[in-house]
Amino acid sequence: NRALHKYFALVAATLNAENLGVTVVLKPDTEWSADGVKEMMWKPVQKAVLGKTTTTKLTTEELTEIYDVMNKVLSERFDIHIEFPSNKKD
Repeated sequence: NRALHKYFALVAATLNAENLGVTVVLKPDTEWSADGVKEMMWKPVQKAVLGKTTTTKLTTEELTEIYDVMNKVLSERFDIHIEFPSNKKD
C-alpha cells in the first residue's frame, strides 16, 4: 500500500512538472496531488477494470493490472512513464 501511495505522489509530481494540470487531464483549475491521482485517476480505472472501490485489499496482481492501464494512458496521451516504486534492492 505504501508503494501504491508513493506511485500516486510520483504521478502527481510528474504531471505538475510537465504543466499537465488537472485542467488538461481531467478537471479545470486544479493542481495534482497524490490524493487527486488516487481519487480521479486510479480509483475510476480500478472500478472499471476490477469492479472494486477500495485500494486497501488489492492483490499484487491487481495492482499490476491497474498500474499497466494507468501507465499506458499516461504514456500514450502525455509521453509520461513512471516506474512503479519498489523497496527491493537490486
